Amino acid sequence: MPMIETAPLTLGLVALLAYLLGAVPFGIVMARLFGLGDLRKIGSGNIGATNVLRTGNKPAAFLTLVLDAAKGGIAVLIARVAVGEDAAQLAGFAAFLGHLFPVYLGFKGGKGVATFLGTLLALAWPVGLAACGTWLVVAAALRYSSLSALVAAALSPVWAMVLGHGETAVLAALLAALILVRHAANIRRLIAGTEPKIGRKS
Repeated sequence: MPMIETAPLTLGLVALLAYLLGAVPFGIVMARLFGLGDLRKIGSGNIGATNVLRTGNKPAAFLTLVLDAAKGGIAVLIARVAVGEDAAQLAGFAAFLGHLFPVYLGFKGGKGVATFLGTLLALAWPVGLAACGTWLVVAAALRYSSLSALVAAALSPVWAMVLGHGETAVLAALLAALILVRHAANIRRLIAGTEPKIGRKS
């Protein structure tokens, strides 16, 4: 009887479970729990924490931020303990794709910033902290969530190399590229000067 290669099957299972976890739309869940309505019909229509904040409900926005970050981090940590570092990297990528393209919402998801940061924190916490710090500095100075995300994502591979986590740099660069693509409309509004600032209600 031929031997079954368990590694590819295991990695496939890790990717599937991480994707399904990443696909959970916590923004929509929180909006419904707090009686805010359908988040896809509010503000920008995005399912992330920034759009939840536009409803004026800060607790709902905070919970969305934490849970969207946690699903990436949890996927990484479980995969690392159960299988190994390669599986952790794969799980982070799969969870991120789940948030961007959730099966539960017809593959129409968010922009992945919180999940990106949670994934980085779990993969290499110094890199994650540097990315979070970058986001906070840009947000405090300019009050644009999208610009903060773009700068944090763009610098994350640099932080990975500088901080001695070169094994994370490739994945960080890949996730950053996807964040850039998902923020195409935001980039156009930033250039036009029409991008809404953090905390502005819909």
